[in-house]
Amino acid sequence: GLRMVMLDGTIVDIGGSECDAAGYDLLGLVIGSEGQLGVVTEATVRILRAAEGARPMLMGFDSAESAGACVAAIIGSGIIPVAIEYMDRPAIKVCEAFAHAGYPLDVEALLIIEVEGSEAEIADLIARITGIAEAFKPSTLRISQSATESAAIWKGRKSAFGAMGRIADYMCMDGVIPTSRLPEVLSRITAICEGYGLAVANIFHAGDGNLHPLVLYDMNDPEQLEKAELAGGDILKVCVEVGGCLTGEHGVGIEKRELMSEQFTQVDLDQQMQVKSVFDPGWKLNPAKVFPLEGRPAVSA
Repeated sequence: GLRMVMLDGTIVDIGGSECDAAGYDLLGLVIGSEGQLGVVTEATVRILRAAEGARPMLMGFDSAESAGACVAAIIGSGIIPVAIEYMDRPAIKVCEAFAHAGYPLDVEALLIIEVEGSEAEIADLIARITGIAEAFKPSTLRISQSATESAAIWKGRKSAFGAMGRIADYMCMDGVIPTSRLPEVLSRITAICEGYGLAVANIFHAGDGNLHPLVLYDMNDPEQLEKAELAGGDILKVCVEVGGCLTGEHGVGIEKRELMSEQFTQVDLDQQMQVKSVFDPGWKLNPAKVFPLEGRPAVSA
């Protein structure tokens, strides 16, 4: 649940443990609104018991396509690991130099897959995932045998964005695709960036198709900045084209607002903007965000 202050100062409570399921899902609406409907001052969350245990495994592949196909096969089998993290060669190299996590440097792509549960459940899941992965011929396969090894496997991934910032400026994209299209999209991301003369490093949550390509550029070079923005836009268009969407966890904000028309028709956008106008008739809350500047309703200052 949450507590929100409306534009006129009215305080409303939405959802919560004592709220039944009748009526509209206003909680979902507000959560996805990016601060355009009111100011949230409190959030009530449910605390879930942690799993009995967890264990990561590390797989290296000779191609991005093989790694992507392996992810799709794991999810397609009905196994949903706690995490499936993807890193490509540029990211592996930088993260290993920074964190000394023991990552293989002779692979094109790396998957960090973690499962959780009892020891018996973990052993079963790891065996099943390993069996699926064998079809894609991983050149490296390492299963954590201790808490120290688990920490080392995760250290590089958790340091990735900071480590990448040591070698270049980057623009972090945030799109979502069906996992079955992962191999194709990875190839297209590389081609897009190469077309603009830019490098790219891929670090993302492969298990849910949430991509985070890091488009590398020099922020002191205006031409490179423009190319990075164009490349990022093209990448997000590909995400929509293959059946995904513009954002997974970073929101639309200002950066993606003009791309909203790539995913939604004007009728779709009009319906969404009408909802905002009900809560905020004067469009005073985060007025420059989410929706393209053209096609907005005329509002008084």
